[in-house]
Amino acid sequence: MTMEYAVTINNLTRKFGSFTAVDRISLDVEKGEIFGFLGANGAGKTTAIRMLCGLLLPTSGGGTVAGLDICKESENIKRSIGYMSQKFSLYGDLSGRENLTFYGSIYRMIHKDIKQRIGELADFLSLSEFIDRPCGSLPLGWKQRLALAAALLHRPKILFLDEPTGGVDPVFRRRFWDILYGLADTGTTLFVTTHYMDEAEFCRRISIMHRGQIIEAGEPARLVQKYDQPDLQELFIKLITESETDAQNI
Repeated sequence: MTMEYAVTINNLTRKFGSFTAVDRISLDVEKGEIFGFLGANGAGKTTAIRMLCGLLLPTSGGGTVAGLDICKESENIKRSIGYMSQKFSLYGDLSGRENLTFYGSIYRMIHKDIKQRIGELADFLSLSEFIDRPCGSLPLGWKQRLALAAALLHRPKILFLDEPTGGVDPVFRRRFWDILYGLADTGTTLFVTTHYMDEAEFCRRISIMHRGQIIEAGEPARLVQKYDQPDLQELFIKLITESETDAQNI
């Protein structure tokens, strides 16, 4: 049986002048998988995800997203995936409904389908009580829920989430992950960047990134067992510390 991958990366590299933000990373993400991309701020996670979303071209290496070449088919990738950035990206002076209608037009959806899809997402994400309020006046948790609705509007099979719960309260974070599990159950592939170790435990597999490189990857529980650590937090600290020590000794 041939494994089907939603995302493949082979020696993906991105440099900014003399600085290497992403350094020859390789991995595969299966269709329908929740994959966690872990690392501290500045590890290279966002740069990597922007290349996968067609927003930034690699310096070298390559890969595919939904079978599309990230070096040659970036525009097609943008139309095929859902992307939620770590910073709120909807227009603050427009209501949630107006924002979603605008995004639907960008995805070339017809008005009837946009209206129907907004109704579906309002029910699924419990948006009804604030979807007609100006986005700029909403609490962060509600804003993030609307941003997720915008990413899901065109029914993408692959969803990229760049630290989607940063700055929100623990109750919303848990509710957000319940929503993500529901999406995975319907076959959506989820590629999530985070630096919260408790969120990483919700992922089927994770990779740990440091100084632009992937230093370990696998199932969270198995990695904890492999390195004989009490939990994922301690594992993360151990691997980052060892990586720093190795770099100093070169």
